[in-house]
Amino acid sequence: MTAPLRHADATVVRVELGARSYDIVIGRGATAELGSRVAALKRGAAAAIVTDETVAHHHLGAAESSLKAAGLRTAQVVVPAGEGSKDWPTLRRVCDALLAARVERGDLVIALGGGVVGDLAGFAAAIARRGLDYAQVPTTLLAQVDSSVGGKTGINSEHGKNLVGAFHQPILVVADTALLDTLPPRQFRAGYAEVAKYGLINDAAFFAWLEANWRDVFAGGPAREHAIATSCRSKAVFVARDERETGERALLNLGHTFGHALEAAAGFSDRLLHGEAIAIGMVLACAFSARRSLMPANEAARVERHLAAVGLPTHVSQIPGGPPALDVLMDLIAQDKKVKRGRLTFILLRGIGASFVERDVDAADVASFLAEKLAER
Repeated sequence: MTAPLRHADATVVRVELGARSYDIVIGRGATAELGSRVAALKRGAAAAIVTDETVAHHHLGAAESSLKAAGLRTAQVVVPAGEGSKDWPTLRRVCDALLAARVERGDLVIALGGGVVGDLAGFAAAIARRGLDYAQVPTTLLAQVDSSVGGKTGINSEHGKNLVGAFHQPILVVADTALLDTLPPRQFRAGYAEVAKYGLINDAAFFAWLEANWRDVFAGGPAREHAIATSCRSKAVFVARDERETGERALLNLGHTFGHALEAAAGFSDRLLHGEAIAIGMVLACAFSARRSLMPANEAARVERHLAAVGLPTHVSQIPGGPPALDVLMDLIAQDKKVKRGRLTFILLRGIGASFVERDVDAADVASFLAEKLAER
């Protein structure tokens, strides 16, 4: 846990799903191996790269060169950058582009980008020709530690985030930590929220390690690769045990019920990035747990203190343009994917590293809690 990887090492984390198991390759410069690894899995296949305009500028050439060097025919589909691309029109455009490129069922899609591209391209792969294989090449910290692993794909709806989609596992994930060098600081911080999440869920020692070493994670040394590998190992265990999120995998949604509602209320825009929303959401989940006498107040304060120290927002008052109204938030929370027969489900904590699923939460309690938080300044 506390011994970081050596910088030159590439780490392979296996996601064990029987015949659908796959590797997560983590290391600096791992994109150079993309072509050979894909060719080993899909010899003679064509590869359609789905990416966004920003990532294409920085990384499309290297990914395409690696694929071509391995003898793979390539095609490109480039979409606008940003959460706005996770919508019906863009999904249709990607699917039509895959068909126009004559991508066959034996070929594959390469999702080259952050969480938006990964979710969008993965969903397109799930439905085009009734199912294509795909590989994830995540280019953001958030995608490398979370959204690229586990097979959740989808788009947003006017009713909320990720409400239309499919479980569709990739056949390979290549997490090149060098790609994070071009990531804006705000985007990196947003991704770090998901790293901290793994410590909060069930690994108090990892959270303590992050408190001591987060500056090295941000600086890009071996600590960064260690944090990414630790996060991926944690997620791989949850996915292997509960692929379709019917049980303990729901713990990975810590902070997401509050966070997704805040993100949707902000219009899925740059006002509030996903990781920023999750940071606020995790602080709210800790505070709600403390309010219910589940989590010691000093541990809830410790979580807030650490997330604030790295530069993440921790309070609804920090949302640019102001926080949403209570009724808006409650309507969005009611659309959360963990809702069962109209009853709310939250991931709460008994302490750092001790999360659990709390079902049948009273909406009135949530509304009262949020009203207090919205009134704070």
